[in-house]
Amino acid sequence: MNRLNPAKLLLSKWTAAQPVNREKHFLVTELFRDEAGTVLEIELQAVLTQRNERLALQTLQNEDVWRMGWK
Repeated sequence: MNRLNPAKLLLSKWTAAQPVNREKHFLVTELFRDEAGTVLEIELQAVLTQRNERLALQTLQNEDVWRMGWK
């Protein structure tokens, strides 16, 4: 399980465990918070295609899907 620090999440680098359409490396480009300031969702941008994808924060904690850093 990936441990996430919301303060360091913006512009962090992630690698997809199962790349689709040659999209393997991603950057966190935006954080979506609730009224209390808790991060609920993130926006990932594919480095290769610049495609954006909005995901729940808990999705990044699954190591079978996402790995921290670019590998």
